[in-house]
Amino acid sequence: MKGYRHSAPVIFGEVLFDCFPDGNSVLGGAPFNVAWHLQAFGLSPLMITSIGEDELGKKVSSAMQDWQMNTTGLQLDPEHPTGSVDIEFDDGEPRYTIVEHRAYDYIDSALLPAPAENSVLYHGSLALRNKNSREALLKLKQHHSGTIFLDVNLRDPWWQKEYVLKLADDADWVKLNEDELLQLGSGVGDIKSQADEFIDIHRLKGLVITLGEKGAVALTDDGQYAEVLPSQTLEVVDTVGAGDAFTSVLILGLSNDWPLDQTMQRAQEFASLMVGQQGATVHDQAFYQEKVTEWSL
Repeated sequence: MKGYRHSAPVIFGEVLFDCFPDGNSVLGGAPFNVAWHLQAFGLSPLMITSIGEDELGKKVSSAMQDWQMNTTGLQLDPEHPTGSVDIEFDDGEPRYTIVEHRAYDYIDSALLPAPAENSVLYHGSLALRNKNSREALLKLKQHHSGTIFLDVNLRDPWWQKEYVLKLADDADWVKLNEDELLQLGSGVGDIKSQADEFIDIHRLKGLVITLGEKGAVALTDDGQYAEVLPSQTLEVVDTVGAGDAFTSVLILGLSNDWPLDQTMQRAQEFASLMVGQQGATVHDQAFYQEKVTEWSL
């Protein structure tokens, strides 16, 4: 692997299991998925989260060790169970219950590892629904010297507009979807003018807006603009985690100082690869190797 210009990314937030009615459980959570991909790309991210002293917690720890991930930011909570989302099907349509008072809601600021110099700090918004994890992130940000990347994930009822906008004020880069931009911004004008306004108000370096099947756009404070479209020949197996795959390459680009256009193209390529797979992560390093080689990581 080539040396990176920045320290290993710091990924803060939830790790959880999607629990299905048949008893199956699938490991995930947006921050965990992002960290998983970054590990495969050779960045050795520091994942800061908390798990319970339970069977699901053991599965998280074991999966991270098997993937050779750094576990120094993995906290063990004796009081709260490992994160989970209960999935039920109503006439074939899934209904999700993001169970509250899970270990990731109680990330302990006293147990945070030493801050990395000049790294990308990634966090979402779901893991901040509880005061404990909010305080832990605040402490982390106070001692952080690099780029802060906010991945907005508005899940009712677990968000408050005022707080999410404050998180945007603290961030350098923000990623959100078209609907989230409408909910958080003024909604006036086309996507580009809404994005420019959002960058100005929150003093961002960059904003990435995902547009579903229409691809994604990115804008920066110095007037750069990039637009990507998904391949029309895609065979879609599973769209779960495509956004997290996209985000992981955005972090990769920021960590390597790639040009905006190149970062967006590569993010779209990798997201397109992921939708051809079942699940949000892949447990085979060979799957990632093509991109590692092509991008000379």
